[in-house]
Amino acid sequence: MNPEETAVALRGVHRTYGAGPTAVHAADGIDIDFARGTWTAVMGPSGSGKSTLLHCAAGLERVDSGQVLLGDTDLGTLTDDQLAELRRMRIGFVFQSFNLVGSLTAEQNVALPLRLAGRRPGRAEIRAALQAVGLGERAGHKPSQLSGGQQQRVAIARAMVTRPEVLFADEPTGALDTSAARTVLDLLRETTGHGQTIIMVTHDPAAAARADAVVFLRDGRIVDRLAGAGVREVADRLVALEA
Repeated sequence: MNPEETAVALRGVHRTYGAGPTAVHAADGIDIDFARGTWTAVMGPSGSGKSTLLHCAAGLERVDSGQVLLGDTDLGTLTDDQLAELRRMRIGFVFQSFNLVGSLTAEQNVALPLRLAGRRPGRAEIRAALQAVGLGERAGHKPSQLSGGQQQRVAIARAMVTRPEVLFADEPTGALDTSAARTVLDLLRETTGHGQTIIMVTHDPAAAARADAVVFLRDGRIVDRLAGAGVREVADRLVALEA
């Protein structure tokens, strides 16, 4: 793939937890490119290294060896402060558990990344971000006053308000009912239409089938890839890996 077309690239990435006979090789020489403006789902059995891939690609964890590139920026060459700045300005991350601040309103939660980056966000800008996820009328509500699906949409608005190059999503529909999950997936699809890149870990074949491609991991290695697959094909491939 042309480097100019690559949003994120992992080159020979290794990440091991522990040592000796109990060591877990969560990333065992991963090589993969994620093209700009595409949506990739990452699947695999429990313990296959999905979250490790996501965290290393997003700069939340350092790799033991190999290279992680965000565009032409080598994350391994950055100091901790530079890495934190990069995450604030160029990366969005949506957590399965939402990670909203309970004492803040939806509006204040969405504004938080901009404030951490030293910006004073305009109220209209924040309201527009909430409006984009269908929660313009819930700006003053705290997380405890919102449903799970609404909280996840606030989390997406918060992740997207900085207009990141890449949005990482860790099981973004895992705690949602079918209707809320569909709304969240529709929002993710819309973001790729604006040229942003999505890398999403999921266990749900229906969610994965909404992506442009599905990458399968087992034992810290990429073992398969499907493009444009339906729910049944994705599910069958996942079952085969878990057998």
